[in-house]
Amino acid sequence: MDLASTNYPAPWGVSLKAISGGITLLLIGIAVIGLLTGPKSNWIWILSMVVIPLGIVFITALFTVRGYALTPDTLFVKHLVWNTEIPLQGLQSIEADSNAMEGSIKTMGNGGLFSFSGSFRNKRLGAYRALATDMRRCVVLKFDQKVVVITPDKPMDFVNQVKALKDMA
Repeated sequence: MDLASTNYPAPWGVSLKAISGGITLLLIGIAVIGLLTGPKSNWIWILSMVVIPLGIVFITALFTVRGYALTPDTLFVKHLVWNTEIPLQGLQSIEADSNAMEGSIKTMGNGGLFSFSGSFRNKRLGAYRALATDMRRCVVLKFDQKVVVITPDKPMDFVNQVKALKDMA
């Protein structure tokens, strides 16, 4: 990542907090009940009632969107242990739109356990990729061949920064 990057946190919205908290408690509860009540020598029971629920929590937590770093050429989406790079080459437009994800259907990915990430679709944007944490802070980046939705803490500041970098004003 470029040392001259501008960083934007990715705060969690109410729906992400509720979904993540509820599902995490449910999955941990299943694992605890599985450990306390199940046959400890049956590996199928242990796998299905303990390992899989805890594995879901662990793996989805890795995909948590922590924030965004912006350089002149690249947007970095910061996860727990890696960054997703989105080159800004071919960016046609960028706008803050608090309703961008409204009416969306998840076609593949994660719909709210630590992030809203993956492939989504709605009438307004068509098919798009989301790397989001708060659906009220959407920034829509439209490229030649794709649409990406992110949710930085200050959407208008982010949009203005990208426009200044890309001379899109």
